[in-house]
Amino acid sequence: MLQESSEPGGPAQWLGPLLLFTGIFFVNFTARVVLAPLLPAMEAELGLSHAQAGGLFLFLSLGYFVAIAGSGLVSQRLGHRGTVLLSALAVGAAMLALSLAPGRWGVTLGMVGLGLAAGLYLPSGLASLTSLVRPGHWGKAVAVHELAPNLGFVAAPLLAEMLQQGLSWRGVLALLGGCALLLGLAFARWGRGGEFPGQAPSPAAVSRLARQPLLWLMVALFALGIGSSLGVFTMLPLYLIEERGWPPEQANLLLSLSRVSGLVMALGAGWAYDRLGARRTLAMVLCASGLATVCLGLASQGFLVAALFLQPALAVCFFPAGFAALSAAAPPELRGLAVSLCTPPAFVLGGGAVPALIGLLGEHYSFGLGIALVGGLILCGAALTPLLRPGRSL
Repeated sequence: MLQESSEPGGPAQWLGPLLLFTGIFFVNFTARVVLAPLLPAMEAELGLSHAQAGGLFLFLSLGYFVAIAGSGLVSQRLGHRGTVLLSALAVGAAMLALSLAPGRWGVTLGMVGLGLAAGLYLPSGLASLTSLVRPGHWGKAVAVHELAPNLGFVAAPLLAEMLQQGLSWRGVLALLGGCALLLGLAFARWGRGGEFPGQAPSPAAVSRLARQPLLWLMVALFALGIGSSLGVFTMLPLYLIEERGWPPEQANLLLSLSRVSGLVMALGAGWAYDRLGARRTLAMVLCASGLATVCLGLASQGFLVAALFLQPALAVCFFPAGFAALSAAAPPELRGLAVSLCTPPAFVLGGGAVPALIGLLGEHYSFGLGIALVGGLILCGAALTPLLRPGRSL
């Protein structure tokens, strides 16, 4: 059972461990999203269609689904700290294996393996983090932790563009795999937090949470949040290069620069959650990001750059508020399990089905139509936020 510290220290005492968790999350996330700007090169070498390229992320999300859903079994035996360490090392090994995959099916299996490795991190990482930080600072601490994926969105296109000047897409993956292994060793030496076991998804615990409509509401909201950010991002390089005719270097540079604002916006979303609460914060985020996503898909060439910068700035605001709301809704002993049950189906839908849908429409109609359709679904999701009533818990 997770034990909260009775007298947690101030930010100066938990900032160091928080930054190390954030670094591990950064490599974990970047290892997955760097595949998006590498897709054109992978398509050319492996002979993939747009639909097949988008489908690779569905296989990655399926591996992620299995790992994150079963992470409680691992953390019960290894503890949350051991699970974080295992995930970091396994991501490194999976990236090295993916870089050596011989063909389409080898890459597909590698994507499943990468998803399995990466999916172990989040429940144990969040459970460890919230045990070190006073509840009144959760919004800010989770926002700092969420800098990792936002930095990953910025770094991935730049790394892909710069490293491909001297390396193939396989070399880029191998280099990131080595970085993941080094960070795992650093955590083994200097990391702290998470020195307690997780709760395995026992039938009683799973049944207790699965009977709560609030859990499935959070699944729907997270699917939309993941779709607006990760799901759209994974297909943007193909959209900009193949459909809009942008040169790869221009597409990757602007794609990276467009994500810089997310670093500040994520912190602002954590601040807004602490002051406005879950309902108002998430409603505003979903409305704004949904409209921006529609504009991104339908914008004329002259307004495409503006939409490219606006959409991610709004989409990233979902996650600090979403994870803080999920943590607040679950009792301490079930927080890791709640994340384990909520995130997998949301990731399969938002991070797997959304890219596959955009890729399918891109092959038969247009990428822009697929992106605009996703934006419409996000807008509809804002109507679900009034169901997040104050005091309602899992």
